[in-house]
Amino acid sequence: MADVNRGNRPLSPHLSIYRPQLTSITSILTRITGNALLLAALLIVWWFLAASTSEAYFAVADAVITSWFGDLVMFLSLWALWYHTLAGIRHLIWDNAKMLELGAATKLGWIAIWGSVLLTVLTVVVI
Repeated sequence: MADVNRGNRPLSPHLSIYRPQLTSITSILTRITGNALLLAALLIVWWFLAASTSEAYFAVADAVITSWFGDLVMFLSLWALWYHTLAGIRHLIWDNAKMLELGAATKLGWIAIWGSVLLTVLTVVVI
């Protein structure tokens, strides 16, 4: 149990020497978009509650959501929804032990990123 070299080696890779890979970045981005979608859902629920409360309160909520900031939040939420969906499909593929090789995993990461951008733009153009 005694490790004589314990004080001379790092316990884990330090941030200054660790090079992020696409798979780690997309994993972190999946977690961030999941939490961002929760906040966007709360904003939409607030808008619906304001609509059912009073006309004046709805005017305030509607002004926030239809402002440039609200439009930006909704656009980014749309992108987060598409990204989170594609990343979820990617994980379903991995759960079936498919495309786990480094090249294939990187390709799936790029598909999730660029696919979400493309689907977001198509959704905005169509709607």
